[in-house]
Amino acid sequence: MATILLQAAGGLVGGVLGGPLGAVIGRAAGALAGASLDASLFGGTRRSEGPRLGNSRIMEADEGTGIAKVYGTARVAGQVIWTTRFEEVATTERRGGKGGGPRIETTTYSYYGNVAVGLCEGPIAGIRRVWADGEELDLTETVHRVYRGDETQEADPLIEARQGAGNAPAYRGLAYIVFERLPLERWGNRLPQISCEILRPVGRLETDLRAITIIPGASEHGLDPLPVRERLGAGEDRVVNRNVLYAASDWTASLDELGALSPSLERAALVVSWFGDDLRAGRCDLRPGVEIVQRDETEAWRAGSVDRAGAHLVSSIDGGPAFGGTPSDQGVLRAIADLKARGLTVTYYPFILMDVPPGNG
Repeated sequence: MATILLQAAGGLVGGVLGGPLGAVIGRAAGALAGASLDASLFGGTRRSEGPRLGNSRIMEADEGTGIAKVYGTARVAGQVIWTTRFEEVATTERRGGKGGGPRIETTTYSYYGNVAVGLCEGPIAGIRRVWADGEELDLTETVHRVYRGDETQEADPLIEARQGAGNAPAYRGLAYIVFERLPLERWGNRLPQISCEILRPVGRLETDLRAITIIPGASEHGLDPLPVRERLGAGEDRVVNRNVLYAASDWTASLDELGALSPSLERAALVVSWFGDDLRAGRCDLRPGVEIVQRDETEAWRAGSVDRAGAHLVSSIDGGPAFGGTPSDQGVLRAIADLKARGLTVTYYPFILMDVPPGNG
């Protein structure tokens, strides 16, 4: 608008003072002035920035603190033994600028921390759960490495990359965990207080174990290493075979822990249950069973060429299933493949569960 008005005014003044040539010059000068005024009023770029950190804030790190020793399973608070300056990542969002309006640029800052947290005297079998400021961490969403604290462990590659080859301590004899690029926004852009559930078997039972039977054999997707999702409604779902935050599935969490506690394990018997429905042998049918007749799931349940519609529906107690269902065939095949990949000899162990009505027989 200012461009039009000043262009007309410039032409009028220029015509009065300089005739036709003055009018041309006046219109050009007015147009330039108007464009500049429009840009300052309606156009240009407005910039805003989110809060930035002035310095890194770390969790507790006390020199000379005693090193804990764990027997069995215990939750242990950690101490920072190494860290770096926070990594700052700037993200700029641009919007507007069309139709002559101003363009708005908003820059926000995210922070990531690299930290090594000392835990206890080693060697340990492993770590189960991890808490940050008292809230359990989903370890599948973080880059982390656990060091068991034996006398042969090597330096962490991140620490060595930052400190230089040959300058990074291996912390032998100390169990510790390293987090790489841990997002800090949820903790107010500071390193949270880390505590871990430590596994350290006492005695020789676990370490001398050579063979194991894997139960229960009644869980529709419980033996599947892959997560299976059930769609509950619009935009809502759940993973039916994941009840932990330290592995992608319950199977993976259990087998990882088993391998850590029993490194000498050689054989595994995998129990898979079908259901009998009558105590009289001549009338008893053996069929795979399910907990519910219909479920909208990413991996359709199927056992022995039978789908949900044709399977035995297990009895219920207090509104819930009295048994877990028969493991899905595809999940069983993946479980066997996973056991073999872990170096174990696998025995398939068919099992019969009797689900009979009252008064039968």
